[in-house]
Amino acid sequence: MDNSSGVGVLDKAALVLSALESGPATLAGLVAATGLARPTAHRLAVALEHHRMVARDMQGRFILGPRLSELSAAAGEDRLLATAGPVLTHLRDITGESAQLYRRQGDMRICVAAAERLSGLRDTVPVGSTLTMKAGSSAQILMAWEEPERLHRGLQGARFTATALSGVRRRGWAQSIGEREPGVASVSAPVRGPSNRVVAAVSVSGPIERLTRHPGRMHAQAVIDSAARLSEALRRTG
Repeated sequence: MDNSSGVGVLDKAALVLSALESGPATLAGLVAATGLARPTAHRLAVALEHHRMVARDMQGRFILGPRLSELSAAAGEDRLLATAGPVLTHLRDITGESAQLYRRQGDMRICVAAAERLSGLRDTVPVGSTLTMKAGSSAQILMAWEEPERLHRGLQGARFTATALSGVRRRGWAQSIGEREPGVASVSAPVRGPSNRVVAAVSVSGPIERLTRHPGRMHAQAVIDSAARLSEALRRTG
């Protein structure tokens, strides 16, 4: 075949995965879609199932497996982090404040990239820091678009309310004033993956004296623009 790699078993496994791209398939369906002999199609599908690249649905049909989603997410994260450096540096330079990128990790959020204000009073959040999901504008962003049950659980003990998160969804950005730490204000906006799901939050943070008690008025548009640039990077293929 034209797209042969010269490694027959891999070519055949790729045929099985490509056949499942269009939806669930029985063994007979796989044979018809791939042109493989029935025993070969079965052997490959079961081997791919062992590696979680193929799974079964409730009817026992073959479907694409969870490992593919995990690999896709990892590739997306690599693209996100590769793009984050220059985007956060630009955000820091135009706002004059420290900029961060957060991702949710269970009941916490982790700072995965940052560009610090170079001098003077600043909010320093080292890369790798884990912060609460109960307070702060980026926590609001990472929580606001969650499914209802997880949202309800997340709001228990939080410094923000369901009404506040409704406002966040409407505006497309969040702000906090002394919520995570006294004297610190921040503004955040969502980074969305290819499926439009919120995968990260871009923030700027600094002392209330500079950001004022209405930090969104000063910096929301710059933060939204930076988040949009990162979202666009995740939508690009390859």
